[in-house]
Amino acid sequence: MKKRSFVATLALTTLLTACGKNDAPKPAAEAPAPAPVAAAVTKLVVGLDDNFPPMGFRDEKNEIVGFDIDMAREAAKRAGIEVEFKPIDWNAKEAELLGKRVDALWNGLTILEERKEKILFTDPYMVNKQIIIVKAGSPIKTKADMAGKIVGAQEGSSAVTAMEKDKELSSQFKETKLFGDNIAALMDVEAGRLDVVVVDEVVGRYLVSKKPDNYVVLAEDFGTEDYGVGFRKDDEATRNKINDVLSEMKKDGKAEEIAKKWFGADVIKH
Repeated sequence: MKKRSFVATLALTTLLTACGKNDAPKPAAEAPAPAPVAAAVTKLVVGLDDNFPPMGFRDEKNEIVGFDIDMAREAAKRAGIEVEFKPIDWNAKEAELLGKRVDALWNGLTILEERKEKILFTDPYMVNKQIIIVKAGSPIKTKADMAGKIVGAQEGSSAVTAMEKDKELSSQFKETKLFGDNIAALMDVEAGRLDVVVVDEVVGRYLVSKKPDNYVVLAEDFGTEDYGVGFRKDDEATRNKINDVLSEMKKDGKAEEIAKKWFGADVIKH
């Protein structure tokens, strides 16, 4: 009896222990860690071509000045961000931006569909054309006259893209020469080493105005385009902040004021 009683007691104890384990409350699952909050942007490094007057260039004191410089400074001030201007090889601008060596491209940057694949743009703030400049007295009077001629443009510029789109005409050029900057290209036109330069209107007309007797701007052009500020695709927050202040600057007249300082007219796209 004792043995049977001991066995029964042991079985009951085991059963109760097992039931106790099954009924015990499970430990609460750990709450997921909160997503990291992106640090607020306090500085904007702007990449630019510092030989692109009047958008961005060096003055007689070797200081970087220009229309886009003034626009960027005002926008950064309103956004509460420090701004730094960093000259880059404009032909490598996308690599500089995506490699995070600069935070924005702000220097007469044309909004192109192919660029949108890698760059996040603000709304357009300015309209531009790709104009055609020849030496005074040149026999070239129309776009068609460019056939068989040596045509120049800045390497990596939207002027190159605009000419390439007109395959029928560009295929007839004797040669397409690419330059580090537009000033060098215009010097070659003046010296007779180049027949034509295709360049952004805002830059071309500014440079021609310095030597109005040396150059002629043709009536025809390679089309209009919009300028915007370019950011990395993953930097939407900074793009939105700059976009908002640019909109403010258009509405309150500050953008027009800066435009008139550099161009003598309101060239802002409202």
